[in-house]
Amino acid sequence: MFQGFTQGTIDFLWALRFNNERTWFQAHKEEFTALVDRPTRELAGQLTPEMTGSFPELGLELKVSRIYRDARRLFGRGPYKDHLWFSLRKPGEHDGSIPCFWFEVAPDHYGYGMGCWEMAPVTMAKLRARIDRDPEPLEKLVREVEARGEFRMDGRTYQRPKGDPGPLLWSWYNSRQISLTCEHSCEGPFFGPELAGQVLEGWKSLEPAYRFLCSLPGDPAPQKM
Repeated sequence: MFQGFTQGTIDFLWALRFNNERTWFQAHKEEFTALVDRPTRELAGQLTPEMTGSFPELGLELKVSRIYRDARRLFGRGPYKDHLWFSLRKPGEHDGSIPCFWFEVAPDHYGYGMGCWEMAPVTMAKLRARIDRDPEPLEKLVREVEARGEFRMDGRTYQRPKGDPGPLLWSWYNSRQISLTCEHSCEGPFFGPELAGQVLEGWKSLEPAYRFLCSLPGDPAPQKM
């Protein structure tokens, strides 16, 4: 049962950020397991059955990230991530193209939300076509998210805007990625079992947006003019 993270979690991740090399990590691997990996997996293990029990038809599966960076994508960075995350998503060959619910712990914050980071251009074109055709369902969804006051729209936008559907839907219309994100300081709920309830409540509030993103690939491809 998840009991919260500790100050040791934060201290370890800060230390890893400034000592990101194999010798240091191997000497402190047991600390990583006890302070970061184990409580993250306990939180994931508690939230997974609650989410899958509430929305069994979504077919969500758990994926916990590895602390090791992909050796092909170091780009001058150390071999280890200074954060750990897990996600709940439908299984698929290309994870980044499938919307997911996620949680992340980092040295200076914890965060959670829902999104998709590698949406195909045709999927984004379907989103714009749906907005052009009937914007009201998405407008209602966005207003509900904004009324909660917790999540912000995040993600890269096109260098040249694709159009202007109005301020409410502008980010959705002109984004290359769709992500609804919140970040919190590592304090308060972070150190107790109540964090699980906070994340679960946030995820459930984003469930309509998740379903919306999952529905896009089923739309017919928009016709080129």
